[in-house]
Amino acid sequence: MKEKMAKKPSTQRQKNTSQKTKKNVNYKRNTKNYTKRETLKKPLRIIPLGGLGEIGKNITLYEYDGDMFLVDCGMSFPDEDMPGIDIVIPDFTYILENKDKIKGMVVTHGHEDHIGAIPYLLRNFNLPIYATRLTVGLIEGKLKEHKLLESAKLITVKAGEKIELGKFQVEFIHVNHSIPDAVGFAISCGAGRVIHTGDFKIDTTPIDDYVIDMGKFAEYGSKGVLALLADSTNAERPGYTASERLVGGSFSNLFKKAEGHRIIVATFSSNIHRIQQIIDEAAKCSRKVAVSGRSMLNVVTVAAQLGYLNVPENVLIDISEINNYMPGEIVVVTTGSQGEPLSALHRVAFSDHRQIEIIPGDMIIISATPIPGNEKLVGKVINELMKRGANVVYESMYDVHVSGHACQEELKLMMSIIKPKYFIPLHGEQKHLYKHALLAEQMGISKENIMLSSNGSVIEVSSKEMKCSETVPAGRVLVDGLGVGDVGSIVLRDRKHLADDGIIVVALSIDRYTREVVSGPDVVSRGFVYVRESEELMNEIRELVCDILEKCYIHNVRDYNTIKTRIKDGVSKFLFTRTKRSPMILPVIMEV
Repeated sequence: MKEKMAKKPSTQRQKNTSQKTKKNVNYKRNTKNYTKRETLKKPLRIIPLGGLGEIGKNITLYEYDGDMFLVDCGMSFPDEDMPGIDIVIPDFTYILENKDKIKGMVVTHGHEDHIGAIPYLLRNFNLPIYATRLTVGLIEGKLKEHKLLESAKLITVKAGEKIELGKFQVEFIHVNHSIPDAVGFAISCGAGRVIHTGDFKIDTTPIDDYVIDMGKFAEYGSKGVLALLADSTNAERPGYTASERLVGGSFSNLFKKAEGHRIIVATFSSNIHRIQQIIDEAAKCSRKVAVSGRSMLNVVTVAAQLGYLNVPENVLIDISEINNYMPGEIVVVTTGSQGEPLSALHRVAFSDHRQIEIIPGDMIIISATPIPGNEKLVGKVINELMKRGANVVYESMYDVHVSGHACQEELKLMMSIIKPKYFIPLHGEQKHLYKHALLAEQMGISKENIMLSSNGSVIEVSSKEMKCSETVPAGRVLVDGLGVGDVGSIVLRDRKHLADDGIIVVALSIDRYTREVVSGPDVVSRGFVYVRESEELMNEIRELVCDILEKCYIHNVRDYNTIKTRIKDGVSKFLFTRTKRSPMILPVIMEV
């Protein structure tokens, strides 16, 4: 009996120990599950590095659990406050700091505002680039110019295919735009699903008969979408964007009116559907088509080679051959719809084109809407063409252009089928983003779930909340010739100063030992006054500089920087008193 009593506590201890062991095992399992749940709860970080509060320069970085990828890498054109600048590209500082985490780049379509900065990024960071066939073809052309094609990693993906980028899965979804092969993205990761539309519109009668895949967007909407990032370019415009086929009807009518006269059509070089309609109409009217403008020629060549442009035999001729035909047998497709000073149409308008000279009666069709800020440039070109006897047709007169971006009803339709929890408007100036946010509110998305952000903001999205946690570098880098980023705000300020007021150069030579003036001061004026007509003013400047030098000599001022500053301040005050103008003053002192 005692032996039995003695064994009982031992059995109890084993039981207790067994229970503790089970508890420890359960604790480990719970810890493991808890850790897994925590991993799933990690927020998705969305970082727009360009394209917000501006038109162009579109680039967005996605990050989840240490993995990153990029959507697009575009450029924008300089505005009037950037004299001498060729293009503007995004600041790649944050990308280069995290290049070990970036798994690749996906590209929505082949417009310059989405691919134009890729060569500048690939100079520093050669990452895999995934895009559709036409987009890859256009990127190849750009990389060939920059001598980067051989080392580039370009992967062609079809709409409907999925790719893996680290912890992300990205599906390419076909959309309609003003260029073929445009796509949006369904982005899936541990935090949830995100739809990134890219530039899009809903065209039920597209030129290539390839309608936007609304069924795929609806499928993701039924599964649940955490956030929608959508194109805001036309958020101010009510209704629907017209079909591209509308322009074809207008071309048909205008070509008939221009019988016996030459036709010149200016449009965006990347609008392949528009170019196809021009070629089709020209073929119907037994006209030959010539292409003018470097970018237009590049795009037409690539699109024809890849089968996106159907050119009937013997319709396309070289621009140098147009004088071999009667005016009524020719259609010229050219760049310059935005009035760009170096474009083909601008050179034609100002008689600076080598092959094309305006003939009275020529019909000029400007098949594009001026980008905000370009209205004066376009108006200037139209006026010059009319002075030379051309009949100019532009969008406000006839339906010769339709947008490639969704208007309000299409944007609302996209929201209604995707049903996102959170909404982030993309691609547009602040007024476009704001208007798009108001549309989202009308569609029932609460104000707290809408993020009006800016370039460089880090947007953290999870099932619980959406917030802006921090900012990263996301400015603009100016490209001037071969220089990338070497022109900053100070240089731009000087250029504007020179453009507005001109420059006065004061040059003199001083003896190294005696500190006496050996020659000068000579005064040179550029962009301020014409020297030969302002001799009296120039003499007064020389006398003033001599007085300043004499005072420096008397007070034993020997530092050249101090002397230059006193000359600059003295001449500047004098000229403002006399002329109410403030030219740049540049003293030049040579020691002999």
